[in-house]
Amino acid sequence: MRWALVKVCLAVTAMVVVAFAVPLGLVVRELARDRAFSNAEREAAAVAPALSITTDRDKLERVVAAAGADRGMAVHIPAAGGQAAVDIGRQRAADRDIAAVRRLGRASTAGVGGGSTLLQPVALSSGAIAVVEVYVPESEVTNGVGAAWAVLAAVGLALIVGSVAVADRLGVRMVRPARRLVEGAHELGEGKLGARVPEEGPNELRLAAVAFNSMADQVVQLLANERELAADLSHRLRTPLTVLRLNAASLGEGTAAEQTRAAVAQLEREVDTIIRTAREAKPQTAAAGPGAGCDAAEVVRERMGFWSALAEDEGRKWRLAGVDRPVRIPVARADLAAALDALLGNVFRHTAEGTAFAVDVHNAEDAVIVLVSDAGQGIRDPEAAMARGRGSGTAGSTGLGLDIVRRLAESTGGDVRIGSSVLGGTEVRIWIQLDGGKPERRGHRGPVRRRRSRGQPGDTARRGSERIGLDL
Repeated sequence: MRWALVKVCLAVTAMVVVAFAVPLGLVVRELARDRAFSNAEREAAAVAPALSITTDRDKLERVVAAAGADRGMAVHIPAAGGQAAVDIGRQRAADRDIAAVRRLGRASTAGVGGGSTLLQPVALSSGAIAVVEVYVPESEVTNGVGAAWAVLAAVGLALIVGSVAVADRLGVRMVRPARRLVEGAHELGEGKLGARVPEEGPNELRLAAVAFNSMADQVVQLLANERELAADLSHRLRTPLTVLRLNAASLGEGTAAEQTRAAVAQLEREVDTIIRTAREAKPQTAAAGPGAGCDAAEVVRERMGFWSALAEDEGRKWRLAGVDRPVRIPVARADLAAALDALLGNVFRHTAEGTAFAVDVHNAEDAVIVLVSDAGQGIRDPEAAMARGRGSGTAGSTGLGLDIVRRLAESTGGDVRIGSSVLGGTEVRIWIQLDGGKPERRGHRGPVRRRRSRGQPGDTARRGSERIGLDL
């Protein structure tokens, strides 16, 4: 494209220069010729008054010498009235040319060696026609023409060079964005998802760059969503895997029991591998549309019914409050169930058997708060635990459980906080915004730290308002 544009500009400029420079050069040459013959006519006119008065040779020689003998002037007087013909100066024109001028009675030019001659007829007092011959050398006819043509050629060459330079710069301005667009497409095709194109250049290429960058962002987002979905679905398998692991642990001894436990362990490792492979994806959770959502109380009761069986097997005391009436939230049922399974799975995975836990649901005017508390050892670094993909550092932890919970809350404009529960362990607070607005800052920084209270899991509901006040 660049060289094509240069060639087009070169051809167009060359044609324009030729179209204007050639006629202008011819005009300059004609002007120089007219100037030379005009001077010759003036010199011939200076002799004409003397010829009309006298034909004396001596007087005419003085007049010719004064008028321009150095230019090669000559006077030819024909014989008349018994007077012989008089020729003054060097004759260069042919006799037939002089006779033709005398016969026609008008000025004429004739070519001679080294230039041209101007033949000017002059009427004498005797009625005869004398001819004044003025020699015009070729150097005078072309005087200044060469310099003028050189200037025209230089100007034309400068115009051509300038047009080529401008065309080259325009070509670079057009080709460079196109080349970057091609390079960006190759990089994106090679898997370099961070490839982007500068949005510069002509308007069309700038729009193409904007479209390319938008497409690249969408591709990255689609890939991230796919990895996110793979990670979330894989993490949801942890709940049935936990059941299988607990059931396999109660099978006792024997070959079949050992094979079952080995298969469950292998399955857990495979699921962990899938989660770790996909955990680099950027989180994205779309807010639920109008009319979508679920009954949080119903979902909590359902999931607690599932986990209560495992709690009885491990001798855990548990407490459920705030689910005696419907609580509508703008969250899909499956997403809320996955978030609860992630939190309760963490309780069973990271606390010792027999550790008590509780789930409370608090319905406010603009938000619904779900509290999951346990009486375990707590989390030493809540901020690190909220970082996606870090996990707790223990075997089998992928760090996506809390990330699933966080994305669910942020999809409604809420947030997630980790603090110390009244049971002495960890409390995870899920703030689900009902109006879909942005989460409000509740007046504290970082995880919630509260004074521990002595009490049983049954005290959770009675201290619900106190916890809410401290969290907010």
